[in-house]
Amino acid sequence: MNILIKSAKIIDNRSQHNGKTVDILIEKGMIKQIGKTLKAPKNYQELSFKDLHVSSGWFDLRANFCDPGHEYKEDLNSGLKAAAKGGFTGVLVMPDTHPAIDNKSGIEYIINKTKGNCVDAFPAGAVSHHLEGKEIAEMYDMHITGAVAFTDNKHSISSSSLLSRALLYSQSFNGLIMDFPNDRELSNHGQINEGIISTELGLKGIPALAEELMVNRDIYLAEYCGSRIHLSNISSKQSVKMIAAAKKKGLKITADVNSYHLLLDETELQHFDSNCKVTPPLRTKEDIKALINGLKEGTIDAICSDHTPEDIETKQCEFDNAAFGMINLQTSFAVANTALTGKLTLAESIAKITTGPRVLLNLPLQEIKEGEIANLTLFSPTIKWSLQKEHIVSKSKNTPIIGRELTGKVYAVVNNNQIVTA
Repeated sequence: MNILIKSAKIIDNRSQHNGKTVDILIEKGMIKQIGKTLKAPKNYQELSFKDLHVSSGWFDLRANFCDPGHEYKEDLNSGLKAAAKGGFTGVLVMPDTHPAIDNKSGIEYIINKTKGNCVDAFPAGAVSHHLEGKEIAEMYDMHITGAVAFTDNKHSISSSSLLSRALLYSQSFNGLIMDFPNDRELSNHGQINEGIISTELGLKGIPALAEELMVNRDIYLAEYCGSRIHLSNISSKQSVKMIAAAKKKGLKITADVNSYHLLLDETELQHFDSNCKVTPPLRTKEDIKALINGLKEGTIDAICSDHTPEDIETKQCEFDNAAFGMINLQTSFAVANTALTGKLTLAESIAKITTGPRVLLNLPLQEIKEGEIANLTLFSPTIKWSLQKEHIVSKSKNTPIIGRELTGKVYAVVNNNQIVTA
């Protein structure tokens, strides 16, 4: 693959070219030259777009691909296509499949099936066998096979004993435990955020307390074990406050937020749109403000898509029976950028989907400089557009974002000596 990227503004705090508008010559997947008014050799593809920006390749921390088991919702191939269209060159694949990815053969399945793709798929292994929260899974075997993190995904680990053992065990190989903080007894059968809207609609609410109690517990366990822990899908103001205090105390706590929790609030549910039924639920405008401040201040380390495909049968049904989740890989950047423009600098926002996730997972950091492998995302932070149903490459179409004007468009990704245009 030989290409010349013309007039691109570099967004990369680690690059000497950061903030400069330059041309980038890529030859056989390597950055050969960076400079002004470069000329493309014969047979090189030239890329030029309006308001073109280039950063190191984006990474998503939460991709649910339903493979193996529920490939009719999404499979690894269609999921990685959606990731590429959304500007991602790397994704962390969740283990919540059928069967669950809780042993080394499951890790091998993900690695072998995605080999050679433009988008790198990194498997996360389950913390517990079958995601049941009873016995620790074969974490070390999965680690040496290629698992880069461990999580039971949305199956919050309710057993403090199991979580503490997992935290201690993971220290021997510097493994990262990711927990979704949710007290299932408090949130049980809840449909949307507990508050005025849930009362008006007559729907059982999910209190923010269900998240906050578990955030508090996880912080205490991490301190007790002297371990690092990552808190996934943070959504409430009080959670941000507790994580900030823990970090100030010097504890090894990190956290992420779903991009759609930065843009959409609980009022989206007033029309009973099951595509807005997610977990954790869409919260209040006050919570959104706290989440954005948490990103700005460094309390929240990463922004993720929480891409969760569901088929028509599980979404277009009675609201109480509808499944939780929305697809978001193709729109995650645009959703976050729309919410964060004017609140975070572009460099700050991009860091939450580039260096932030890779640091958490101890993955090599990409840099835009000559002699480096070309792992790049090409995008515009100002172009306005809207997603249409026919543009969705995921097998499932469960998203409330269709038809909504967004700011920020992906043009292409470059990785593994391949290019995919959006």
